[in-house]
Amino acid sequence: MAKKQEQRTYEETVNWLRDHGFEVLEAPGTQNRVFLKKLSCSAAIEKGPDESARLFAKPGYLIGGEISRLVDKGYQKFLKTSKTEVPATADHLKALHQFSEELREGMGQVSLYNESLGTVSDRYVYDRVKDRDLPESQRPQRAWEGKPEFNGKRA
Repeated sequence: MAKKQEQRTYEETVNWLRDHGFEVLEAPGTQNRVFLKKLSCSAAIEKGPDESARLFAKPGYLIGGEISRLVDKGYQKFLKTSKTEVPATADHLKALHQFSEELREGMGQVSLYNESLGTVSDRYVYDRVKDRDLPESQRPQRAWEGKPEFNGKRA
């Protein structure tokens, strides 16, 4: 039987994270939103309408002071920011995984089995078919998707 997890309030979450080695930085110009740092990783949480803590910025490895996103290209995982993309090393992935697990525990969230096995990417790009990840309405028409021919004439 599953163990029931009680979600913590925003204040309880911030206090728990401070007590467990997270650096808590107030977000400039806002209230009830903080950035968290530990193990060269970062995320942001904010106070929800029900007084609980909720993620504002997903966990990511810090590169040049910016929280990166994890992109899986099938053969390699990459850490991507607005300025750069670098191959993710085993040390990057271990730190990000540990940070995410501790953050989930601090927020009183359930740790899912598939996430506990390792890092989960924000984006998966396994093939080289251009624009495949766009919604169908925004994809360009492919040559093989043209109008059918009848007796050598286009319909």
